[in-house]
Amino acid sequence: MAIINDQTYIEKTLKGDTNAFAFLVENYKVMVFSLAMKMLKNREEAEEVSQDTFIKAFNNLSKFKGDSKFSTWLYKIAYRNCLDNLKKNKEKYRTDTIDEITINKINSTDNVLEEISRKERAILMKDCLYKLPEEERTILWMFYYDELSLKEIIQITDLSESNLKVKLHRARKRLLTIVEKNIEPEFINHYGRK
Repeated sequence: MAIINDQTYIEKTLKGDTNAFAFLVENYKVMVFSLAMKMLKNREEAEEVSQDTFIKAFNNLSKFKGDSKFSTWLYKIAYRNCLDNLKKNKEKYRTDTIDEITINKINSTDNVLEEISRKERAILMKDCLYKLPEEERTILWMFYYDELSLKEIIQITDLSESNLKVKLHRARKRLLTIVEKNIEPEFINHYGRK
C-alpha cells in the first residue's frame, strides 16, 4: 500500500504539486535521519544530511525509474550523503583496527551473551556496534535492524553480491571481537566469576 501511495505522490510532485513531496518527507524522515545518526553519530550533522537528502531527492525525482522501492532509492541517496560527510570529516571519524578472532573465542563470547539480560545485552550490543568502522556498522544495521534484503543493500551501496557477503562476514567477525573485548569484562565486573 505504501508503494502505491509513494507512486501517487511522486507523480503529483512531478506534475508540479510541490506539496505532494511533503507526504514523502513525512513518511521517510525518520528512516533517513535514523540512518544518518547511525553513520555519523552527530545530531546536527545527521539533520543536515537528512535535509540534503530530501533536497537531492526532490531535485532528482524525475530520475526515479521505479526499478526499486522509493524507500530504497531514498536510502541510497542518504547513504551516499553520509559517506560524503564522512570523507569530508575523515579525521573526526577515524576507527581503530581490530584483530581477527578464532572460532573458540566466538563460542565463548556467545556463552557470555546468553547470561546477560536481554535489555543489558541490547544496550551493550549497540555500544559495540558503534565501535565498528562506518561502512561495516551501516551494512550490519541495514541487514539486521532495518531488515533490508541483500538485494536492497546492493542497490543502496552499489556493492556486488559477493563483495557484500564478504563485508557482512567480516563485519560480524569484527563485531564479535568488539563484543569479546567489551561485554565479557562488563559481565565479569557486574556478575563476578563463576
